[in-house]
Amino acid sequence: MKSSLQLGTYAGIKVQIHWTFWLLIVWIVLRELFMGNSVGSMLWSSAFIGLLFLCVVFHEFGHALTARRFGINTEKITLLPIGGVANLEDMPEDPKQELLVAIAGPLVNVAIALILYPLVPLENYLNRSPEELEQALSTIQASNMLFYLFSANIMLVLFNLLPAFPMDGGRVLRALLSMKMNRVMATKIASGVGQFLAMIFFFIGIFYNPILLLIAIFVFFGAQAESSMIQNIDLLEGYKVKDAMMTDITIVEPNDTLQDMVNVIISGAEKNFIVAENDEPVGVLYQNELIHSIQNHRRDTPVREVMTEDYGSVQIDEDLNSIFRKIRQHKRSFFPVLDGDKVAGSIDMENINEFITIQAMPNY
Repeated sequence: MKSSLQLGTYAGIKVQIHWTFWLLIVWIVLRELFMGNSVGSMLWSSAFIGLLFLCVVFHEFGHALTARRFGINTEKITLLPIGGVANLEDMPEDPKQELLVAIAGPLVNVAIALILYPLVPLENYLNRSPEELEQALSTIQASNMLFYLFSANIMLVLFNLLPAFPMDGGRVLRALLSMKMNRVMATKIASGVGQFLAMIFFFIGIFYNPILLLIAIFVFFGAQAESSMIQNIDLLEGYKVKDAMMTDITIVEPNDTLQDMVNVIISGAEKNFIVAENDEPVGVLYQNELIHSIQNHRRDTPVREVMTEDYGSVQIDEDLNSIFRKIRQHKRSFFPVLDGDKVAGSIDMENINEFITIQAMPNY
């Protein structure tokens, strides 16, 4: 089962709804029923959520299109119950560029709020007593929809600019700190601030809003993961692929059979294999596809009939840092390593993680 439903592709970026988003719709319906509101009220609330998340999509496109100006692509934008996530290939390492990418999303919401401002009769709401205001805003309807959207975009700006890394405000903080110190230290500080705020979100969420609990978990572990990744990138600085690649590997020939592969799998620990002819790669056998082929084909089938010919490769002298990023972004985590046109070895994420672990050890 797919975890996300694709709504379409715009400016080369896929827009998807994660399956958990529908839990938000269910929660809204149940809430309206529990409060005894009419079907009309339920529909207006659902319409508001739809328009709000359209604003969120625009917000994420603000990030994505600004990042594109700096040569960074975005594969997709995913809508979750807690908001949207733009899957950028990377964040710019230049602090000024990161600042522009981070601030672009909230600026989109500022623009939407400015567009809505002339259409919203704010005086009608500000001049009312608290009791009248509560009654006027008790349910979402046609008369107050624009006010709700205006207020929601202002809240999106304020909330996203909280320095809770890896939210927008946290990235703004990291960018500003990076102008005065190295990126690793800036990330550690921004992550620490983000995790502190996440704990505050968590305790507030327990008593007032369960959505804050989800945001707290996202922020806490997102900050931790981002800090760890930046430290890993720093540890890999200056190393080449040849420093970390595996060289003691099994090279498979196109005429080898699936039975030959069964024997290799049983007798060793390798999961993925390079298929080569005269030391030049012609395909790759990835673990999942190989197991599927063994289950569904005759054992005397040559591997050339089941190998993957559309694969990525890396050169032996490429920066290890760039390959680390490439593997993190790629659907595949295994790459043949070439010296020119010839196979020199292979590299995967497990291999790089082992290298990172060794580099992080104290050197006595």
